[in-house]
Amino acid sequence: MLKSPLYPPIEPYAQHSLQVDSTHILHLEECGNPLGVPILFVHGGPGGGYSPIHRQFFNPQHYRIVLFDQRGCGKSRPHASLTNNTTAHLIEDIEKIRRLLGIDKWALFGGSWGSTLSLLYAQAYPERILGLILRGIFLCRQQDVDWFYQSGANRFYPDYWPDFIAPIAPEKHNQLINAYHEVLTGHDEIARMRAAEAWSIWEGRTSTLKANSGIVSHFGDPFHALAMARIECHYFFHQSFIEDNQILEHSQSLKHLPIYIIHGRYDMVCPINQAFELKATLPKANMTICEHAGHSAMEPEIAAALIQATDDFVLGKISV
Repeated sequence: MLKSPLYPPIEPYAQHSLQVDSTHILHLEECGNPLGVPILFVHGGPGGGYSPIHRQFFNPQHYRIVLFDQRGCGKSRPHASLTNNTTAHLIEDIEKIRRLLGIDKWALFGGSWGSTLSLLYAQAYPERILGLILRGIFLCRQQDVDWFYQSGANRFYPDYWPDFIAPIAPEKHNQLINAYHEVLTGHDEIARMRAAEAWSIWEGRTSTLKANSGIVSHFGDPFHALAMARIECHYFFHQSFIEDNQILEHSQSLKHLPIYIIHGRYDMVCPINQAFELKATLPKANMTICEHAGHSAMEPEIAAALIQATDDFVLGKISV
């Protein structure tokens, strides 16, 4: 059995509840070294939440590790809520967390939607960023969403696709995001839960190069699936509340930062062209292509590359 590249499990030294508006209370935690380099773990989805294993991507002696659940997911409340849940809200939530913790500047570590949100926050607050470590780049354009939820990834997973479209009436298969949004925001609780599990399991099944039953089981958990499906679909139905090519058009504001891009060659959730398109606008960014991996941060080659990046960053080896 291969040795895990992750650092050993650790526990938080502080946990916080942050009321960000009249509806939402965010859960966040700090672990590692209180005097270390501040770094924020930005989870995927939107709606994915963080897990204890995500603490293990960082050397706890060198990093002050901050993790939080975005609006509506994980331990944040209310669960699966779409009220006041937009990209602009999430960007400002991150800034509120920074101010709460008294952090002047910090690094951001995000994968998939976490890379999207990290880039958008960095573009809004470049003066607060020490650097970015990004995995599974998701530019969140309509073409990127359509690839995974309408036409593209289905050609590689014809065995899984029927389960994904099963909750949707056949006459609505040509507009799956719209149809899913209707079900996931509807009043039929049974239909809503069935759709949520189908939506989330589709992502779990396609996230790894080799099938991983543990990841699929996690994605299929009803509590996780409801938040993931409702929030993801809510965002994608609304074009993620950003302009279609917003990240690339504003990436020049980040060119002075140390940036690490890590992407699986066979990523079917967020195809690798997105990493290359981002890299083209940030030519000094460091990019690692994992030749035997898909999308998940838990795949051994990607996990090892992420650990290498966090180690290099804290030692000053990642530069512009």
